Amino acid sequence: MTASVKVGVLNDMADLSDLDDGAPGPGDITDWLEREIGALRKSGRLTAPVEFVHAYGLGLPSGTAEAVERAFRQLSDADVSLIVGPAIGDNALIATPLAEELRIPTINWAGAERARSRYMFHHQVGSHEDESLVMARHMASLGARRLGVVYDISPIGTRHLKYLKDEAKILGIDVVAAEGVSPMADEAQEQVAKVLAEKPDGFVYLGLGLSADPVAAALADRQWDGPKIMNTAGLRGYHGDFAKACDGWFYIDMHSDSNRTLQALMKELGAPPQRALAIAKGHDIGRLVAEGLAHAKDFSREGVRVGLEQVKWLPAAEGEEGTLLGFGIQDRGALKGRYLVVRQWLGGQSAEVASPH
Repeated sequence: MTASVKVGVLNDMADLSDLDDGAPGPGDITDWLEREIGALRKSGRLTAPVEFVHAYGLGLPSGTAEAVERAFRQLSDADVSLIVGPAIGDNALIATPLAEELRIPTINWAGAERARSRYMFHHQVGSHEDESLVMARHMASLGARRLGVVYDISPIGTRHLKYLKDEAKILGIDVVAAEGVSPMADEAQEQVAKVLAEKPDGFVYLGLGLSADPVAAALADRQWDGPKIMNTAGLRGYHGDFAKACDGWFYIDMHSDSNRTLQALMKELGAPPQRALAIAKGHDIGRLVAEGLAHAKDFSREGVRVGLEQVKWLPAAEGEEGTLLGFGIQDRGALKGRYLVVRQWLGGQSAEVASPH
């Protein structure tokens, strides 16, 4: 098969007008797509030229749903056979019905399990549903029995809260207070004060992460020293001063020091530990795209959709050792096994901790 194929890259974390000429947008994974496609080209499994088409639409929470839809339709008009993105759960939910309407196979890399369908494939970067179970179980292992929660008032925050409450009930844990905060909040003193008034013995933050810093600051101002955990919002600690602001917090990550696939990549690239998550995530998304194209009998949208369904049992760089990547005829979740890892920010560094999940 020598026909060329167009792959769309939808970036929902930036507007084109915000970018410097020639500079990749935040969260751009094109280099990883090219790397994994190049690996299959060297092996002779993928010979067709691959053209990348980029579309930018700053989505929720700081942008709009309309921007995401506009970017998705722009890629459709460009006649792409596959779209990679969005990266934020709320925006993946917006894109899912568009993938069905336009019949374009799409791989989102977000946390929304509901962002799956016949044409919408899901590479989990966290999970609104799974993370909350892991957090509840970790807090139970620490002896917490009364949880206080501050959560984003958004589909991400409310979905996390539902599953946290469900698992807490199973474990015999009470959620004694739950206060909502704007996903764009720059202070959370009132919400934290209300939660602490109910005397929790464990504290949980649930959300995208833009409001996590003020929540952590408000908790630190009150010198509260009980166990505290957040969802994959804690991944923001790999950038800027977030790790220091959230010192001592447990959080859900996507990489493990035990993963041999990841460790081999780190050695090959000569990468520092701080890049482990980006490398694991980029490799796995790139591998899914490359393998999906290599399995496609033709590069029509239907051909690529069926090709993605044939991707199975690939070793993942994310998660604990033994985590696998793949899809199936009615299987749209890429990561299988213990792909969520509990880690903790200590002194600006991420440390893996034992987890009962």
